[in-house]
Amino acid sequence: MYNLSNTNRTELLNETSTQKVTISEEALLFLTGSVSTILIPSFYTLVCLISLPINICAVVAFTLKIKPKKPAAIYMLNLACADLLFAVLLPFKVSYHFGGNNWIFGSLMCRVDTAALYWNMYCSVLLITCISVDRLLAVVYPLDSLPWRTPGNAFMACVAMWILSFAGTVPIVLDDQTFSPQSAEHHRHDVQSVHEIILYYKFYFIALCCAFFFLPLLITVGSYTRVIWALSRVPRCVLGRSSRRTRAVVMAGAVLVIFVLCFTPTHCLLMTHYLQLNGGAEAIQERTDGSYAAYLVFMCLGSLNCLLDPLVYYFGSSQCQKQLSSTLRCEKILEGCSRHSFSSLSSH
Repeated sequence: MYNLSNTNRTELLNETSTQKVTISEEALLFLTGSVSTILIPSFYTLVCLISLPINICAVVAFTLKIKPKKPAAIYMLNLACADLLFAVLLPFKVSYHFGGNNWIFGSLMCRVDTAALYWNMYCSVLLITCISVDRLLAVVYPLDSLPWRTPGNAFMACVAMWILSFAGTVPIVLDDQTFSPQSAEHHRHDVQSVHEIILYYKFYFIALCCAFFFLPLLITVGSYTRVIWALSRVPRCVLGRSSRRTRAVVMAGAVLVIFVLCFTPTHCLLMTHYLQLNGGAEAIQERTDGSYAAYLVFMCLGSLNCLLDPLVYYFGSSQCQKQLSSTLRCEKILEGCSRHSFSSLSSH
């Protein structure tokens, strides 16, 4: 979020009130610079073009190909849906940045789009946490957890994660975030009043980061640590010990990479950003103006979770592995049959 003091050059007017917000010279240069208007939207475009087909295929595979539905497959189907939702909304963000950080779709759509992006991010975090807890129960408590690890309970857990993450983003929808200068260009959530941020967003985003990221991160790390430790104590003579341990280690590594690369930088910066909102407007702006470029870069890195989540699909579900292997074998068989038919036709 961007903070702007009263000693700025350009004034903006809130569309639904008389509140004025001004933009500093440094902020204006960044919002109109090549990083914000070319590099960032180009990155989002690439992510969108790659993630859309991948996640569409994942949704189709988990819906039609993988049967019966185990809890892990249900969690991953919902994770694919969350990633697909994020990819579908990216064109709005791309248009916003390519258009010089001017929002042209109206105030309501601005709020919906911003809230939906956060909704997707936190839903993904919570679903990955559910997958880690499911792995913990399956490996460490395989018999005791059987009554709990049912498709019905997994479905209810996914519904709860969607509702919980949606509830966490409702305040973003309720607050107007679109400001218009006299030139009729529309700047959105990147431009906010310092006093509004202190009163409205400071405690909200601190609570959001703690409840929807740092706590799930601790649960996820603890779960996979316990899984790896439990597998390491399995006797060497047990059949499949090595493959199960390898899959668990790779799965844990993939999840940790997603958390560290995609989500941790953004949330650490958000926490630092809002914890330092003390003092006057000018003092706040001096401390926070330079951090916004880093925030946008970290948000770009966060979008990579749409491309990294397929690793979770593959290593977290034996059904997914079998389906992919079966598909590849069918392709090889068909290719071999076509080559055999062609060679027979040629010899004939």
